[in-house]
Amino acid sequence: MTTSRVPSVLRKQGDPEPPTFLELFFDLVYIFTFRRLAHQLDQSFTAVGMLRVAVLLLATWWIWELMVWLTDLFDPRQPYIQFLIILAMFGSLVMALVVPSAFGGSGWIFVVAYLGIIFTRAAVLITLTRGSPVQARSVRLAFWFGVTGFAWFAGAFVPDATVRLVLWAIAVTTDYTAASIGWITPRLGRTSLESRIFTGVHVSERHRQIFIIALGEVILSNGLKFTSTRFESGQWATLVTAFMAVVLLFLIYARQSRRLLAPPALWSMDRVGPGIVTAYAHLIMVAGVVALSASDAFVALRPVGDLSTVEALAVVAGPALVLFGTFLFERAVSGQILWSRPIAIVVLLGVAPWIDPQPALVPAIGADVVLAGVFASDIVFRQRWTRSRAGSLT
Repeated sequence: MTTSRVPSVLRKQGDPEPPTFLELFFDLVYIFTFRRLAHQLDQSFTAVGMLRVAVLLLATWWIWELMVWLTDLFDPRQPYIQFLIILAMFGSLVMALVVPSAFGGSGWIFVVAYLGIIFTRAAVLITLTRGSPVQARSVRLAFWFGVTGFAWFAGAFVPDATVRLVLWAIAVTTDYTAASIGWITPRLGRTSLESRIFTGVHVSERHRQIFIIALGEVILSNGLKFTSTRFESGQWATLVTAFMAVVLLFLIYARQSRRLLAPPALWSMDRVGPGIVTAYAHLIMVAGVVALSASDAFVALRPVGDLSTVEALAVVAGPALVLFGTFLFERAVSGQILWSRPIAIVVLLGVAPWIDPQPALVPAIGADVVLAGVFASDIVFRQRWTRSRAGSLT
């Protein structure tokens, strides 16, 4: 009886169907998640504050990624899978709610929601796939989260916030490292990094959607800040600068992803290795967008006020992270190196410290200029790439 459920809950091999409405609905909670993380970063632009937000972002992203992999292998139209998606959506909402107090009295709530999603997912999938080779994947995941769960819970109940940060950082780093080496598990071995367990079309589309969601949060955040201030020239300049950054990041990403969606580059994402690197690359991009949203907040407060070197670096760090993510994305899928990315990153991070003190709008406008340069170089690269492909076909 249990074994017979396996074919019905799995996606049909080679199923090209796009993400379902429920998957898109699930992504909506991440608008709120990114908003909370950006606000928390804005409130604590210190080394410790950034590390805390990084740990929380890694955990919330891991939940999203696990649900992408869930609906990539299993049919999201099946009731069992829909239950897991809705459960993860509620758990993600709870995690986002307690972000401001995760390193205070609500740490245990964050951990219970995080591990509750993961172990419920594992329990349901292990039961549904009993007697199938697919079951080993869920067992491997459960094993590794069982190992890191001790550090998560220990950190949740340690009163010292610094110790909690260290324990959680170790736990979430282990979670990501385990995935990158194939979840090596006693008796079950590992998932080969060359095995094809992903569906390139589905995985790519889901990551495109979450990046757009992140950009949407920046627009929402800037709109809310603008409506709460007087319509002065400085605020208008801030709004235009922030909006242009979002538009340029979108254009850069859209042009790149459209090219990488074409075979055979897309097929490389079927394998575990490139698929995981793609996931991590988009995590870095989303982290950059969150940093951009946070920096927009203090630029909006004093657009013509002087920034310190650290604050100036914070303004350009967001775009730099997004560009680094697109660099990794290109490298993982096509194997090509886009030199415009590292050059732009060096310009962004290298110039900002040398123009201190400065009005807040200066590094923000400078970042827009650099992004415009990257977009222009991508147009040239695309033209050369198209000509080279045409030449190879003749």
